[in-house]
Amino acid sequence: MSKGSIPTIDLRDPDHVTIPRLDNALTEIGFVMVQGHSVSARLVQEMRQQLPRYFAQPLQEKLKDRIEPDNYRGYIPLGFFSPNVDGVSTDQYEGYKLHEETPADDPICAMCDLYGPNRWPNNPSQLEPVTREFWQACNTTGRKLLTLIATILGLNSDRFLACFDQPLTNMTLLHYPAQPANLEGFGIHPHKDTDALTLLFPDPVGGLWLRRHGQSDWLEIAASPETMVVNIGDLLEHWSGGYFVSTPHKVVNLSGHARYSFPFFIVPRHDVVVEPLIPCQPHFRRAPVPVGAVSREVWRTNWPEAQPDDTGFDLGTLND
Repeated sequence: MSKGSIPTIDLRDPDHVTIPRLDNALTEIGFVMVQGHSVSARLVQEMRQQLPRYFAQPLQEKLKDRIEPDNYRGYIPLGFFSPNVDGVSTDQYEGYKLHEETPADDPICAMCDLYGPNRWPNNPSQLEPVTREFWQACNTTGRKLLTLIATILGLNSDRFLACFDQPLTNMTLLHYPAQPANLEGFGIHPHKDTDALTLLFPDPVGGLWLRRHGQSDWLEIAASPETMVVNIGDLLEHWSGGYFVSTPHKVVNLSGHARYSFPFFIVPRHDVVVEPLIPCQPHFRRAPVPVGAVSREVWRTNWPEAQPDDTGFDLGTLND
Protein backbone atom coordinates (compact mmCIF):
# COMPACT_ATOMS: atom_id res chain seq x y z
CA MET A 1 0.00 0.00 0.00
CA SER A 2 1.19 3.51 -0.71
CA LYS A 3 0.42 7.12 0.07
CA GLY A 4 -0.01 9.84 -2.49
CA SER A 5 -2.17 12.52 -4.00
CA ILE A 6 -4.95 12.67 -6.55
CA PRO A 7 -5.67 15.34 -9.21
CA THR A 8 -6.54 18.84 -7.99
CA ILE A 9 -8.82 21.52 -9.41
CA ASP A 10 -9.45 25.07 -8.23
CA LEU A 11 -12.99 26.38 -8.68
CA ARG A 12 -11.64 29.94 -8.80
CA ASP A 13 -10.01 29.13 -12.15
CA PRO A 14 -11.90 29.85 -15.39
CA ASP A 15 -14.18 26.99 -16.45
CA HIS A 16 -12.11 26.34 -19.58
CA VAL A 17 -9.16 25.56 -17.29
CA THR A 18 -11.11 23.58 -14.69
CA ILE A 19 -13.25 21.42 -16.97
CA PRO A 20 -10.47 19.41 -18.70
CA ARG A 21 -8.80 18.73 -15.35
CA LEU A 22 -12.08 17.64 -13.76
CA ASP A 23 -12.91 15.50 -16.80
CA ASN A 24 -9.57 13.70 -16.57
CA ALA A 25 -9.84 13.12 -12.82
CA LEU A 26 -13.36 11.69 -12.92
CA THR A 27 -12.69 9.41 -15.88
CA GLU A 28 -9.30 8.15 -14.70
CA ILE A 29 -9.69 7.75 -10.94
CA GLY A 30 -13.16 8.97 -9.89
CA PHE A 31 -11.67 11.19 -7.17
CA VAL A 32 -10.58 14.82 -7.30
CA MET A 33 -9.24 17.33 -4.78
CA VAL A 34 -11.08 20.64 -4.87
CA GLN A 35 -9.73 24.02 -3.83
CA GLY A 36 -11.52 27.35 -4.15
CA HIS A 37 -14.76 25.79 -2.88
CA SER A 38 -17.52 27.45 -0.84
CA VAL A 39 -16.76 25.84 2.54
CA SER A 40 -14.63 28.18 4.63
CA ALA A 41 -11.67 26.98 6.69
CA ARG A 42 -13.43 28.44 9.73
CA LEU A 43 -16.48 26.26 9.10
CA VAL A 44 -14.43 23.09 8.58
CA GLN A 45 -12.60 23.79 11.84
CA GLU A 46 -15.88 24.31 13.69
CA MET A 47 -17.16 20.97 12.41
CA ARG A 48 -13.93 19.35 13.61
CA GLN A 49 -14.54 20.87 17.06
CA GLN A 50 -18.21 19.90 17.36
CA LEU A 51 -17.92 16.20 16.49
CA PRO A 52 -15.57 15.20 19.35
CA ARG A 53 -17.82 17.07 21.77
CA TYR A 54 -20.87 15.16 20.61
CA PHE A 55 -19.29 11.69 20.51
CA ALA A 56 -17.56 12.18 23.90
CA GLN A 57 -20.95 12.14 25.62
CA PRO A 58 -21.98 9.08 27.67
CA LEU A 59 -23.46 6.32 25.55
CA GLN A 60 -26.81 6.52 27.34
CA GLU A 61 -27.14 10.15 26.27
CA LYS A 62 -26.41 9.37 22.62
CA LEU A 63 -28.80 6.41 22.66
CA LYS A 64 -31.70 8.78 23.38
CA ASP A 65 -31.49 9.70 19.70
CA ARG A 66 -30.76 6.20 18.46
CA ILE A 67 -31.54 5.57 14.82
CA GLU A 68 -34.47 3.26 14.00
CA PRO A 69 -35.35 1.29 10.85
CA ASP A 70 -38.26 3.63 10.09
CA ASN A 71 -36.28 6.84 10.64
CA TYR A 72 -33.33 7.81 8.45
CA ARG A 73 -31.91 10.11 11.15
CA GLY A 74 -30.17 9.79 14.50
CA TYR A 75 -27.34 8.14 16.41
CA ILE A 76 -25.64 5.01 15.03
CA PRO A 77 -23.93 2.96 17.80
CA LEU A 78 -20.36 1.75 17.36
CA GLY A 79 -20.14 -1.35 15.19
CA PHE A 80 -23.90 -1.47 14.65
CA PHE A 81 -24.33 -1.10 10.90
CA SER A 82 -23.30 -4.18 8.96
CA PRO A 83 -21.75 -4.46 5.50
CA ASN A 84 -23.73 -7.71 5.10
CA VAL A 85 -20.81 -9.30 3.30
CA ASP A 86 -19.70 -12.81 4.22
CA GLY A 87 -16.45 -12.79 6.18
CA VAL A 88 -16.46 -9.01 6.76
CA SER A 89 -16.94 -7.79 10.33
CA THR A 90 -19.10 -4.85 11.32
CA ASP A 91 -17.69 -1.41 10.56
CA GLN A 92 -15.85 0.21 13.46
CA TYR A 93 -17.42 3.64 13.62
CA GLU A 94 -20.20 5.41 15.43
CA GLY A 95 -22.16 8.09 13.65
CA TYR A 96 -25.06 10.48 13.48
CA LYS A 97 -27.24 10.47 10.37
CA LEU A 98 -28.83 13.58 8.91
CA HIS A 99 -30.90 14.10 5.81
CA GLU A 100 -32.20 16.95 3.66
CA GLU A 101 -34.28 19.02 6.10
CA THR A 102 -37.94 18.66 5.07
CA PRO A 103 -41.00 19.80 7.08
CA ALA A 104 -43.20 16.89 8.15
CA ASP A 105 -46.22 18.44 6.41
CA ASP A 106 -44.47 18.77 3.04
CA PRO A 107 -46.42 16.65 0.49
CA ILE A 108 -43.18 14.97 -0.65
CA CYS A 109 -43.02 13.14 2.71
CA ALA A 110 -46.12 11.17 1.69
CA MET A 111 -44.50 10.26 -1.62
CA CYS A 112 -41.25 8.90 -0.11
CA ASP A 113 -40.77 7.98 3.55
CA LEU A 114 -37.07 8.95 3.50
CA TYR A 115 -38.04 12.63 3.68
CA GLY A 116 -38.80 14.46 6.92
CA PRO A 117 -37.34 16.72 9.61
CA ASN A 118 -33.99 15.92 11.16
CA ARG A 119 -33.50 14.85 14.75
CA TRP A 120 -30.92 17.13 16.34
CA PRO A 121 -29.14 16.22 19.60
CA ASN A 122 -29.39 18.73 22.44
CA ASN A 123 -25.65 18.71 23.08
CA PRO A 124 -23.42 20.29 22.05
CA SER A 125 -25.69 23.26 21.43
CA GLN A 126 -23.68 24.54 18.46
CA LEU A 127 -23.73 21.26 16.54
CA GLU A 128 -27.00 22.04 14.76
CA PRO A 129 -26.26 25.62 13.59
CA VAL A 130 -22.71 24.76 12.52
CA THR A 131 -23.85 21.67 10.61
CA ARG A 132 -26.67 23.58 8.90
CA GLU A 133 -24.20 26.23 7.73
CA PHE A 134 -21.79 23.54 6.54
CA TRP A 135 -24.65 21.83 4.66
CA GLN A 136 -25.55 25.00 2.76
CA ALA A 137 -21.91 25.63 1.83
CA CYS A 138 -21.58 22.05 0.53
CA ASN A 139 -24.79 22.51 -1.49
CA THR A 140 -23.27 25.56 -3.18
CA THR A 141 -20.09 23.72 -4.13
CA GLY A 142 -22.04 20.62 -5.15
CA ARG A 143 -24.19 22.57 -7.59
CA LYS A 144 -21.11 24.20 -9.09
CA LEU A 145 -19.51 20.78 -9.61
CA LEU A 146 -22.71 19.34 -11.09
CA THR A 147 -22.87 22.28 -13.52
CA LEU A 148 -19.30 21.56 -14.66
CA ILE A 149 -20.12 17.86 -14.97
CA ALA A 150 -23.18 18.66 -17.11
CA THR A 151 -20.90 20.65 -19.41
CA ILE A 152 -18.46 17.73 -19.67
CA LEU A 153 -21.32 15.40 -20.63
CA GLY A 154 -22.84 17.91 -23.08
CA LEU A 155 -26.06 18.23 -21.05
CA ASN A 156 -28.34 21.18 -20.39
CA SER A 157 -27.17 22.20 -16.91
CA ASP A 158 -30.56 23.60 -15.81
CA ARG A 159 -32.33 20.36 -16.65
CA PHE A 160 -29.62 18.31 -14.99
CA LEU A 161 -29.67 20.40 -11.81
CA ALA A 162 -33.47 20.10 -11.69
CA CYS A 163 -32.94 16.42 -10.82
CA PHE A 164 -31.53 17.67 -7.50
CA ASP A 165 -34.53 19.80 -6.48
CA GLN A 166 -35.83 18.37 -3.18
CA PRO A 167 -33.04 15.79 -3.17
CA LEU A 168 -32.38 12.79 -0.96
CA THR A 169 -29.01 14.31 -0.11
CA ASN A 170 -27.73 13.16 3.28
CA MET A 171 -24.78 13.45 5.62
CA THR A 172 -23.14 11.29 8.28
CA LEU A 173 -21.17 12.61 11.24
CA LEU A 174 -18.54 9.94 11.94
CA HIS A 175 -16.22 8.91 14.76
CA TYR A 176 -13.69 6.12 14.22
CA PRO A 177 -11.94 5.05 17.43
CA ALA A 178 -8.25 4.27 17.13
CA GLN A 179 -8.00 0.76 15.69
CA PRO A 180 -5.39 -1.61 17.16
CA ALA A 181 -2.89 -2.73 14.54
CA ASN A 182 -3.63 -6.40 15.27
CA LEU A 183 -7.40 -5.99 14.88
CA GLU A 184 -8.79 -7.22 11.59
CA GLY A 185 -11.56 -5.22 10.01
CA PHE A 186 -12.24 -1.71 8.82
CA GLY A 187 -13.48 1.65 9.97
CA ILE A 188 -15.65 1.34 6.88
CA HIS A 189 -15.30 -1.73 4.66
CA PRO A 190 -14.28 -1.46 0.97
CA HIS A 191 -17.24 -0.10 -1.00
CA LYS A 192 -18.34 2.25 -3.74
CA ASP A 193 -20.70 5.12 -2.96
CA THR A 194 -24.22 4.75 -4.31
CA ASP A 195 -24.92 8.50 -4.58
CA ALA A 196 -24.09 10.97 -7.34
CA LEU A 197 -21.26 12.90 -5.64
CA THR A 198 -19.60 12.71 -2.23
CA LEU A 199 -17.96 15.79 -0.68
CA LEU A 200 -15.51 15.16 2.14
CA PHE A 201 -12.81 16.77 4.25
CA PRO A 202 -10.61 13.83 5.33
CA ASP A 203 -9.35 13.85 8.90
CA PRO A 204 -5.68 14.93 9.06
CA VAL A 205 -4.84 11.68 10.89
CA GLY A 206 -5.35 9.86 7.57
CA GLY A 207 -6.99 6.51 6.98
CA LEU A 208 -8.96 7.05 3.75
CA TRP A 209 -7.81 4.66 1.01
CA LEU A 210 -8.88 4.14 -2.60
CA ARG A 211 -8.20 1.43 -5.17
CA ARG A 212 -8.06 2.34 -8.84
CA HIS A 213 -9.92 0.06 -11.21
CA GLY A 214 -7.89 -2.85 -12.47
CA GLN A 215 -5.31 -2.45 -9.72
CA SER A 216 -4.83 -4.40 -6.51
CA ASP A 217 -2.86 -1.83 -4.50
CA TRP A 218 -4.59 0.65 -2.22
CA LEU A 219 -3.60 4.33 -2.19
CA GLU A 220 -3.99 6.40 0.98
CA ILE A 221 -5.34 9.84 0.13
CA ALA A 222 -3.16 12.69 1.35
CA ALA A 223 -5.05 16.00 1.45
CA SER A 224 -4.30 19.34 3.10
CA PRO A 225 -6.80 20.25 5.86
CA GLU A 226 -8.67 22.84 3.78
CA THR A 227 -8.86 20.81 0.57
CA MET A 228 -12.16 19.12 -0.21
CA VAL A 229 -12.04 15.61 -1.63
CA VAL A 230 -14.84 14.74 -4.07
CA ASN A 231 -15.64 11.35 -5.52
CA ILE A 232 -18.06 10.00 -8.08
CA GLY A 233 -20.85 7.71 -6.88
CA ASP A 234 -22.52 4.93 -8.82
CA LEU A 235 -25.51 7.08 -9.86
CA LEU A 236 -23.29 9.53 -11.74
CA GLU A 237 -21.26 6.70 -13.23
CA HIS A 238 -24.59 5.32 -14.48
CA TRP A 239 -25.78 8.68 -15.85
CA SER A 240 -22.49 8.94 -17.77
CA GLY A 241 -22.83 5.45 -19.25
CA GLY A 242 -19.60 4.41 -17.56
CA TYR A 243 -17.62 7.43 -18.76
CA PHE A 244 -17.00 8.50 -15.16
CA VAL A 245 -15.77 5.86 -12.72
CA SER A 246 -17.06 5.13 -9.23
CA THR A 247 -14.00 3.98 -7.31
CA PRO A 248 -13.75 1.55 -4.36
CA HIS A 249 -12.56 3.10 -1.11
CA LYS A 250 -12.32 2.22 2.59
CA VAL A 251 -11.33 3.64 5.97
CA VAL A 252 -8.68 1.96 8.15
CA ASN A 253 -7.72 4.00 11.20
CA LEU A 254 -4.30 2.83 12.35
CA SER A 255 -3.18 6.31 13.43
CA GLY A 256 -3.48 5.60 17.14
CA HIS A 257 -5.84 8.58 17.40
CA ALA A 258 -9.58 9.08 17.15
CA ARG A 259 -10.66 9.96 13.61
CA TYR A 260 -13.62 12.17 12.69
CA SER A 261 -15.23 12.99 9.35
CA PHE A 262 -18.49 14.36 7.99
CA PRO A 263 -19.11 13.19 4.40
CA PHE A 264 -21.85 14.91 2.41
CA PHE A 265 -23.68 12.63 -0.04
CA ILE A 266 -25.46 14.33 -2.94
CA VAL A 267 -28.45 12.28 -4.12
CA PRO A 268 -31.16 13.24 -6.68
CA ARG A 269 -34.89 13.63 -5.93
CA HIS A 270 -36.77 10.44 -5.08
CA ASP A 271 -38.73 10.21 -8.36
CA VAL A 272 -35.71 10.57 -10.65
CA VAL A 273 -34.89 7.45 -12.67
CA VAL A 274 -31.18 7.30 -13.48
CA GLU A 275 -30.12 5.86 -16.84
CA PRO A 276 -27.37 6.82 -19.30
CA LEU A 277 -27.70 10.33 -20.70
CA ILE A 278 -24.92 9.86 -23.25
CA PRO A 279 -23.84 6.84 -25.34
CA CYS A 280 -22.51 4.09 -23.08
CA GLN A 281 -18.92 2.96 -22.90
CA PRO A 282 -18.24 -0.50 -24.38
CA HIS A 283 -19.60 -3.31 -22.20
CA PHE A 284 -21.39 -0.89 -19.82
CA ARG A 285 -24.84 -2.35 -19.20
CA ARG A 286 -27.11 -1.46 -16.31
CA ALA A 287 -30.85 -1.33 -15.77
CA PRO A 288 -32.46 2.07 -15.00
CA VAL A 289 -32.25 3.00 -11.31
CA PRO A 290 -35.22 4.60 -9.47
CA VAL A 291 -33.56 6.84 -6.88
CA GLY A 292 -36.19 6.52 -4.15
CA ALA A 293 -36.31 2.73 -4.34
CA VAL A 294 -32.55 2.25 -4.36
CA SER A 295 -32.06 4.74 -1.52
CA ARG A 296 -34.56 2.83 0.59
CA GLU A 297 -32.83 -0.47 -0.20
CA VAL A 298 -29.42 0.94 0.75
CA TRP A 299 -30.92 2.14 4.03
CA ARG A 300 -32.68 -1.16 4.77
CA THR A 301 -29.62 -3.30 4.13
CA ASN A 302 -27.50 -1.33 6.59
CA TRP A 303 -29.27 -3.20 9.36
CA PRO A 304 -27.80 -6.38 10.85
CA GLU A 305 -29.15 -9.59 9.35
CA ALA A 306 -30.86 -7.71 6.49
CA GLN A 307 -30.32 -9.47 3.17
CA PRO A 308 -30.30 -7.53 -0.11
CA ASP A 309 -33.32 -8.04 -2.36
CA ASP A 310 -32.83 -9.08 -5.96
CA THR A 311 -33.55 -5.61 -7.31
CA GLY A 312 -31.19 -5.65 -10.28
CA PHE A 313 -30.01 -2.13 -9.34
CA ASP A 314 -26.35 -3.25 -9.23
CA LEU A 315 -25.09 -0.34 -7.17
CA GLY A 316 -22.11 -0.41 -4.80
CA THR A 317 -20.96 -3.77 -6.16
CA LEU A 318 -17.23 -4.52 -6.07
CA ASN A 319 -16.44 -6.70 -9.05
CA ASP A 320 -12.70 -7.05 -8.50
